[in-house]
Amino acid sequence: MNGTRLAVAFGWGALATVAMSIPMIIATTTGISPMPKPIPVALVGHVFGPDLPKPVHMLLAVISHLAYGGVWALILAAITKRITIWKGLGLGVFLWLLMQVIVLPMLGWGFFGAAVTPKIALATLVLHLIYGATLGGLMVWWGANAGKSSSPTT
Repeated sequence: MNGTRLAVAFGWGALATVAMSIPMIIATTTGISPMPKPIPVALVGHVFGPDLPKPVHMLLAVISHLAYGGVWALILAAITKRITIWKGLGLGVFLWLLMQVIVLPMLGWGFFGAAVTPKIALATLVLHLIYGATLGGLMVWWGANAGKSSSPTT
C-alpha cells in the first residue's frame, strides 16, 4: 500500500468535499436549498445538542465534513488499484444512499428526506455526484502526473 497515494486520496477527497459544499452553501444562503440547514451543521447539532456556541458548531461541521470526504476517498484508494471518474461517481452514489437511509432518518428528516421534502433526495444526489466526479477526476489527473517533474522545462 502506497502511503503517498492514500494521503493524496485523503486530500483530494477533502477538496472534492469543498467542491460539493460550494453549491450547498450558495443554495443555503440564497434560500433555494430544500434542506432546513446544511446536513453537516444539522449532524453536529444532533450529536452535540443546541447549546454549542455557533462558531464551535460551524467549525466542527466544516472539519467533520472535510474529514468524512477525505476518509472515504482514502478507503476507495485502499480498496481499488486505480480510481476513475466512474469509481468516484460510484462512491458518491454509495455515500448518498448511506445519507438517505441512515443520516436523514437519524436527523428526523425521514428516509430520502421525505419528512421534510422529497426535493432533498435530488439535491443531495447532485451534490454527491459533484463530489464523486471531482474526486475521480482529481485522482485520474494525479495518477497521470504523479511521476512527472513540476519543472516547466521537462
